[in-house]
Amino acid sequence: MVNAHTDPRVTDYIAGLPDWQQAICREVREIVHEADPEIEETIKRTVRPYFVLQGNVCALLATKDHVNVFIYDPIAPDPEGIVNQGQGNATARAIQIFRDDVINRAALRSLLQAVIANNRAGGWRKIRPAG
Repeated sequence: MVNAHTDPRVTDYIAGLPDWQQAICREVREIVHEADPEIEETIKRTVRPYFVLQGNVCALLATKDHVNVFIYDPIAPDPEGIVNQGQGNATARAIQIFRDDVINRAALRSLLQAVIANNRAGGWRKIRPAG
């Protein structure tokens, strides 16, 4: 997958992972770009792939036994419950994807689109409901 908004450093990060993690990261990357073709890729924190559009949208981090997809918006709705880590976190939540997990593409795309909409509206910090 190469388009105007991909970053070869993200490709290199993914290529350096075990096959099963490469497959997960490639699928997540594809879903991210399906969510909005204007998403741009970059590397932050030295090696971590980030996907950005008017602010952070999500990031990838491969660990020993899963891949974390960090979602940088604690208020974007997750009606299908795909977020499985950090629900109470003040700034980000995560989806841990293990080797044999099936990614709910529609739910992930919808969640990412909600994050992007919030970014375009000024970011979740600005639009967060009072309470």
